Amino acid sequence: MSPKHIEELYDAVIVGAGAAGLSAALGLYRSDAMQALRAQGSEPKILVVSKLQPLRSHTGSAEGGIAASLGNVEPDNWHWHYFDTVKGGDWLVDQDAARVLAQEAPQTVINLERSGVAFSRTKDGLIAQRRFGGHTREFGQEPVKRAAYSADRIGHQILHTLWQQCAAYGVQFAEEWYVSDLVLDETCSRVAGIVAYDTHAGTTHAIAATHVIMATGGAGRLFHTTSNSYDLTGDGMALALQAGLQLEDIEFMQFHPTGLAHTGILLSEASRAEGGVLRNADGEAFMARYAPEHKDLAARDVVSRAMRAEIEAGRGVADPKDPLGPQDCLWLDLTELDAQHMRAVLPQVVQTVEDYAGLDPSRDYIPVKPTAHYTMGGIPTTLNGQVYTWSDGERHIVDGLYAAGECACVSVHGANRLGGNSLLDACLFGTRAGAMVALRLLDRPAAASGVDPALTEALDAAQARRDAQITDMLATTPPDDVETSAQPTDNAYQLMADLGSVMESGVAVTCDNASITQALHRLEADLEPRAHALRTHSDARTFNQEITAIWEARHLVELARTMLAATSARHESRGSLYRTDFPQRDDTGFLAHSMTAAGQTPLWQPVHIVNIEPGTRAY
Repeated sequence: MSPKHIEELYDAVIVGAGAAGLSAALGLYRSDAMQALRAQGSEPKILVVSKLQPLRSHTGSAEGGIAASLGNVEPDNWHWHYFDTVKGGDWLVDQDAARVLAQEAPQTVINLERSGVAFSRTKDGLIAQRRFGGHTREFGQEPVKRAAYSADRIGHQILHTLWQQCAAYGVQFAEEWYVSDLVLDETCSRVAGIVAYDTHAGTTHAIAATHVIMATGGAGRLFHTTSNSYDLTGDGMALALQAGLQLEDIEFMQFHPTGLAHTGILLSEASRAEGGVLRNADGEAFMARYAPEHKDLAARDVVSRAMRAEIEAGRGVADPKDPLGPQDCLWLDLTELDAQHMRAVLPQVVQTVEDYAGLDPSRDYIPVKPTAHYTMGGIPTTLNGQVYTWSDGERHIVDGLYAAGECACVSVHGANRLGGNSLLDACLFGTRAGAMVALRLLDRPAAASGVDPALTEALDAAQARRDAQITDMLATTPPDDVETSAQPTDNAYQLMADLGSVMESGVAVTCDNASITQALHRLEADLEPRAHALRTHSDARTFNQEITAIWEARHLVELARTMLAATSARHESRGSLYRTDFPQRDDTGFLAHSMTAAGQTPLWQPVHIVNIEPGTRAY
């Protein structure tokens, strides 16, 4: 729905309405600072802008669990979670951020429960917990049950609960509005606001804001095979690049081991936590050779590379739907699980396999292959969500700009995200970002005090450029009844599909200089010119999804170039990034975060090490 009225200036605009964006809104509304503001008679103006109806956000697809050392099933404490997070990220994790993540995780989960999340329960009525890859007790000694869950639909539960709470607080939403521009001042040191496109009315709006929180999700659509929904096109990251900002560690894309063959649909890690086993063409449970201690529940990058090695060794299998096709899959075996128990704890996995593969997981092996799943890097932020740039060996805060969730990089995931930490990151740091905005509002006059003319001019100019671009997209389209060579034949959807194939060949699971160079060549010679030339096939401004699709395609192309540049610059293998030409981790040269702006060579920011020195990462 469109808001009834758009204000000239908002105290805060939140872009995105998944777990991070909704948590940011609630963090703001529930904060002590917000209560103090209201006691002073001030009611800040807040707007949440989402290109989707919020309940369609990708958060709803999360299946397995949210990590927290509750200790409800087995003894646990936050120090172990902290260690596992740092180790899982192959020591590229900022340890001050990881400590906050681990320490505040239990209260974050308890707060979700109190808000209404229906967690699965133990016999004693406590929040149930299950094993997840890479989570251990006693600093890596043995696996521990740490992931709180709701069958295999935890994301659905969290998303609906957060949205309901926002509705109760009266949060104002602009739904199905696409943010086309993040506007800063000339020095990239202060936020001015956003330009947003109302897809219903076909109109653009320059929305001034003293604070903007980016919470737009990841960029899995960079790859052909991905678990991500079609809306995860890296918009927030691309908008940051276009505004002149950097991205941190954007070369690290996590591939989840068990995407349903050739669909990308995720079969939750919970399926292996409950006893599922990966098998090759010979029926061998091969993970014992690659990760003797944790086997199928090793970190995701370890399992994905092991699967890739098995396939390349000729022990892959074909998708039963295409028995004569490539043998680029492996088997997920759930047949040893009790069928009734499986349907109780993995209902979504069972339904997915039945509906999309036509198989019975209680009797049939399931074809799976690694699928692009999570973007570890993103817009660099402090522990309170403040966006910064890196230059001259120090951080420079962008006044009024924040980010949270998968589009952000507070660096709790490093080179490889630990399973169960994504929902935690979004909810925890989203809440902190919202609370920080409330504190800043308490320290400065309300939005009604007026707008800096220079920022207004920047916003108006951005809106004018965007309106002109839309006109250009539409004006070149001839009438439907006229046949002409000028009729556009290319489209954004085909471009995104072609880009996915290029990135898959270039940097999926493993890569080298040759594959990176080839991907860059394809990008420059073909995809970038095509993206620039894209035009709509309809001249309608209202409800024209092709307008936003073109922007999404251009965002992905720009993001792809930045990812390839950062990948090319990192001459080592670490976490999810495995370069066959640099197969070893190099702490001397690359224990550092890449900080990459559009068209620039990456700068390097040191990793924050508190008390865990880099060690051998073995599972």
